[in-house]
Amino acid sequence: MVRSIKNPKKAKRKNKKGDGSSSSAIPSMPAKVWQPGVDKLEEGEELQCDPSAYNSLHAFHIGWPCLSFDIVRDTLGLVRTEFPHTVYFVAGTQAEKAAWNSLGIFKVSNISGKKREPVPAKPADDDSNMDSEDSDSDEDSDDEEAGGSGAPVLQLRKVAHEGCVNRIRAMTQNPHICASWADTGHVQVWDFSSHLNALAESEADVSQGASSVFNQAPLVKFGHKDEGFALDWSPLVPGRLLSGDCKNYIHLWEPTSGSTWNVDTTPYIGHTSSVEDLQWSPTEPDVFASCSVDGNIAIWDIRLGKSPATSFKAHDADVNVISWNRLASCMLASGSDDGTFSIRDLRLLKEGDSVVAHFEYHKHPITSIEWSPHEASTLAVSSSDNQLTIWDLSLENDEEEEAEFKAKTKEQVNAPKDLPPQLLFVHQGQKDLKELHWHAQIPGMLVSTAADGYNILMPSNIQTTLPSEL
Repeated sequence: MVRSIKNPKKAKRKNKKGDGSSSSAIPSMPAKVWQPGVDKLEEGEELQCDPSAYNSLHAFHIGWPCLSFDIVRDTLGLVRTEFPHTVYFVAGTQAEKAAWNSLGIFKVSNISGKKREPVPAKPADDDSNMDSEDSDSDEDSDDEEAGGSGAPVLQLRKVAHEGCVNRIRAMTQNPHICASWADTGHVQVWDFSSHLNALAESEADVSQGASSVFNQAPLVKFGHKDEGFALDWSPLVPGRLLSGDCKNYIHLWEPTSGSTWNVDTTPYIGHTSSVEDLQWSPTEPDVFASCSVDGNIAIWDIRLGKSPATSFKAHDADVNVISWNRLASCMLASGSDDGTFSIRDLRLLKEGDSVVAHFEYHKHPITSIEWSPHEASTLAVSSSDNQLTIWDLSLENDEEEEAEFKAKTKEQVNAPKDLPPQLLFVHQGQKDLKELHWHAQIPGMLVSTAADGYNILMPSNIQTTLPSEL
């Protein structure tokens, strides 16, 4: 149940060295694979980011740290693969004083990157070092041309918000409509269409007007008995919303028009402790899942009353986060306070043991988990151990394939041998990671928030197979 940002401080506008920075400092000593949780930094040592591991990597911040954010769907294209990219966000701050908080609506444009082949098309010639260097130089030049140039441009608009923002979510069908959870115990729904339109039309830098804070009334405001963190819009019924609090109450919001909601004041009760996360089913409009500090996951059907249809023990500690796979709707992922995360096949619930995968890689609380919107077997996880990991559950050890890859690349891949074969990527460099999201319209792009700001990353080994109909 690790939620708050540790010692929130306003970020200073400077580039940060390390894994989460977009700088490309070259290590002075020969590079070696860092084993998270195994290796320790000696005095004077620091981790250096290997730029070749990313197709794109950028760091930015909007002032105060944000516990939660969401990526706003846009009209720039359903499947975008060409750099530079543009992304829209909403976020809520964790300021030092309650009155200093705000909701941020912002746009990051000119996100540059590189296109790479995972294995060179032709093996490098061994005739001379000069030939090899020329080849590398040409490849780098091509990469830069393909990915654009210059630094990303951040444009920001702020709306005043009473108290810290625990969670914020944009509606899938109408992304200008957003819901926010405040530590004051209130859930509010906002219309940010004017701000998003202004950002879409503007090419100004963040320095112009970023200090202005708009005073805007929410469309609706509902008070829970306590503060909370669980919040989810239905992907199937536009405007249908769930909010869950630390008193174990879950409330259903039904839209009565485009800008009004009827909040059921009689809560859904099935947990004995705080409700930490909520997820609507991707295929059943009346079904949702919840997880709790009580260690349980519950599945609900709103047609069957205010008690869960089924409930089961999911972890030995608090269940912090859940994610329902929208490409394989029988799969539900959950992350716990003990650092473990599990994958369940909901079709096996009646048989007792529905766990199809369980990982103990992280040693600190899981803070966020989310399935890829483009690959059914891929998910991303963030933890209080300051690691963001990407997993592909379809992978298994293949020594033959690994040997062939090493031969083609002429590299010695000295990776730790005890890592799970499903672990695709480890991203580090951010402190106190809190939340991550995949970009639904840009395959392979992830965004994460932490105490020291945001990272936009596209790992070079994440290969996405696009649906043929798109």
